[in-house]
Amino acid sequence: MELKSVCRMLLFPVQMLYCIVRASLMLLLPSRRKDLTKEVVLITGGGRGIGRHLAKEFAKHGARKVILWGRTEKCLKETAEEITLSGTECHYFLCDVANREEVYKQAKVVREKVGDVTILVNNAAVVHGKSLMDSDDDALLKSQHINTMGQFWTTKAFLPRMLELQHGHVVCINSILSQSPIPGAIDYCTSKASSLAFMESLTLGLLDCPGVSCTTVLPFHTNTEMFQGMRVRFPQLFPPLKPEVVAQRTVDAVRTDKAFLYLPWTMHALVILKSFMPQVALEEIHKFSGTYTCMNTFKGRT
Repeated sequence: MELKSVCRMLLFPVQMLYCIVRASLMLLLPSRRKDLTKEVVLITGGGRGIGRHLAKEFAKHGARKVILWGRTEKCLKETAEEITLSGTECHYFLCDVANREEVYKQAKVVREKVGDVTILVNNAAVVHGKSLMDSDDDALLKSQHINTMGQFWTTKAFLPRMLELQHGHVVCINSILSQSPIPGAIDYCTSKASSLAFMESLTLGLLDCPGVSCTTVLPFHTNTEMFQGMRVRFPQLFPPLKPEVVAQRTVDAVRTDKAFLYLPWTMHALVILKSFMPQVALEEIHKFSGTYTCMNTFKGRT
């Protein structure tokens, strides 16, 4: 074995220790936050729920322009008007991210009418809340096309220009269910797991690309229309997140170039436990917390 390779192997544990210590110190010290006043932010699913709050939060922090994509014009228009009244330039476009041709077409329209997108927020998602055998085949496909494949099309549409400019940020609003699935939402959990793998791979692939970063947000159950009716056994111990809090923490993560954000922070413990606990113990945790039945009362958007 070459001397150089031996030295690198010996130094590797030291490098790992340095990274752990450095990351720990960064948690204690105030982070430098980047300015958003020159950013053009595009948010998919931007008409309601977390997307609507994200638009307001980016505008609040001085984003130059906010662009909303979605499938419901009424919601998009209401949100765009609210953002415009706050003093931030806001545009909206009807776009179904599951439709590849439509994404590429609207991306071209955005570049021509608004300018280059520098922050892409992949937020659009759907959930049907049914078991595998009760799920319609078309509904299953729809979940994968919107929640997962839509990210492929939007990222392919806007990332190349970010790389040219050496300036940009790709954000994914994922879910803790990508790492801790529950019954009754098999399509959603599967699509979010795929989405997480996409973002992990993309984040690593951009390590050598100066000026372009990624942020993946993995929140616990958020109190939005999309998960209306979902119930946990101990709501006092595991209260649903407020969408405005998710939006605030997401924008802050973008400003500090944080790669992965778990909400609340206790979700880190869940991921760690899952990495070494036997399956039977994990099943008992699910029984205790009531996640086996949490989708029994699911209604979704009404």
